[in-house]
Amino acid sequence: MALQDVHCPGCGLSMPRREDAIYDGYYNASPECWSVYGEVLADEYSNVFLFGRIHQLTVDTYAVQHAGGKHPDKSVAVHLCGLHLVLDRGLQPTSVPPLLQQIASQVDVWPHFPPPSQPVAMTVFDVAIAGSVEDHIKLVREWSRLMWQAWSRHHPQIASFVSQHLALE
Repeated sequence: MALQDVHCPGCGLSMPRREDAIYDGYYNASPECWSVYGEVLADEYSNVFLFGRIHQLTVDTYAVQHAGGKHPDKSVAVHLCGLHLVLDRGLQPTSVPPLLQQIASQVDVWPHFPPPSQPVAMTVFDVAIAGSVEDHIKLVREWSRLMWQAWSRHHPQIASFVSQHLALE
């Protein structure tokens, strides 16, 4: 009996069902998609170059691509702020985590940013099949750029939210 494909509700990735795929449901993702994300994270954790150059972009991009469902507004907003800081403000990805922690410690009520209505065709799977470290970096940058563009209707509110909670410049 052939395994049936599972479609990720967040990114639309279609993969064969994996009986061993375990997922807690925090993001709006399928267990199979979450497993691929785990493989990409393992690659980044095991390579200092990847980790320093693009890990934060990977985490933020995956999170905002999997907004909706039970995914909390706090998580979506924090990761959108991360993309804003790197892609609009030009910060290095390694400088973003403490800034996101600073924002998280100040906010009691989180804004709700409805996800884009049109999906982005690129997913974590595209990164997972990168043939080299250089391709991995290039693909994460393209994926993050496409996802950030998909959220463009919220860019002014996200920029304002960041400015309200961080003293940059």
